[in-house]
Amino acid sequence: MEIDPEIRRYVIELVIRLGIFIAAVAVSPFVGEGLIRAIRRALLLLARYSIGDRHTYRRFIRPFRDTISLFGAFLFIALALTLLVKYEDIYSFLGFFVYSALAITVGWLASRMARQIIHRSVIGLVRRWFGEVSEVVLIFETLIYVVIILFAVVIFAAGLRVNLVALGAGLGISGAAVAFAAQQTLSRLFGTLELYLDRPYVSGEHIRVNFNPYGEDVYGRVEAVGLRSTKIRLIAQNTMMIVPNSTMASKNIENVSRGKKTMAMLCLAFTRLLETDEQALVTQVIERESQIFWGFDKASARVQHVEEQGNTRTRVFFFITNPSKNSLELRKRLLELANQAVAQRLNQHGLDFTVPEPTVYVDSPMSL
Repeated sequence: MEIDPEIRRYVIELVIRLGIFIAAVAVSPFVGEGLIRAIRRALLLLARYSIGDRHTYRRFIRPFRDTISLFGAFLFIALALTLLVKYEDIYSFLGFFVYSALAITVGWLASRMARQIIHRSVIGLVRRWFGEVSEVVLIFETLIYVVIILFAVVIFAAGLRVNLVALGAGLGISGAAVAFAAQQTLSRLFGTLELYLDRPYVSGEHIRVNFNPYGEDVYGRVEAVGLRSTKIRLIAQNTMMIVPNSTMASKNIENVSRGKKTMAMLCLAFTRLLETDEQALVTQVIERESQIFWGFDKASARVQHVEEQGNTRTRVFFFITNPSKNSLELRKRLLELANQAVAQRLNQHGLDFTVPEPTVYVDSPMSL
């Protein structure tokens, strides 16, 4: 019995393609190892041309060597699987296992890299910006993992040629139902994100807020800002009020602690007695130069001229607003720059002076 030539060609082509796919599966571990070597050589080449660091491979690639090799192997197998696209049943059967393994490997690799980046870089940035590491890092890390999971699902669906538009519409309807059911939880989550991004208060600061338009304001010290709520210790009652972050985000909050000021006193000793018009010029220069520096209460700045032993001494009083621990040193540095700018401007007018005393900083009391 003679076999139909079409069937013969079909079978021969299928056997050849299956043979190539099986050979690709056999050599895939070597492809994964080759990917590691290629990445290492590329990083060394970039470091040779002063692009990147010679230790990049040791810090960022070597800890994930096995996972990256596994990713390269599965990616090579997935590419070889495209030879069987025309055979839908075989492709769907093998594709389920290949793209499942590829999606899991991608998700695992991305999550490990994200965890290392967060622990090495993001936590350092949060500590540098906010002074402490809080739940905002946990929120950020959770969002990153959600994005990684969605990306892995997209890889799996695209590999099996699933209609992503229809899948997205179905997920959209399901997501809307879940969002409606978890509306209160989502509201608190977004309230927490808003508080961490805007930073209207931090732990240890005193705030005043009104929760009842017909009642009195609430005074208290912020004990902690959590994922769900803010804990406020009420003044004169020593009780703890726990308020959802979604409620705090919707209220007008008066931060009493940030109303504190630090007064800076600066003395300029001129080498001669200044005339009235020269004193006015000095006052004008000081006020003009201080306008370009932020963090000073310009309305409260005062300039006093006093005659002492035939010379003129000018005392300048600045008020530094919101002198938190992180910003006070920066404000002091800006004040030094303002002093330099004043000196350069006055020297242009032939007015020489010395600073006999260092700048004095006095904290003004905060009243509750």
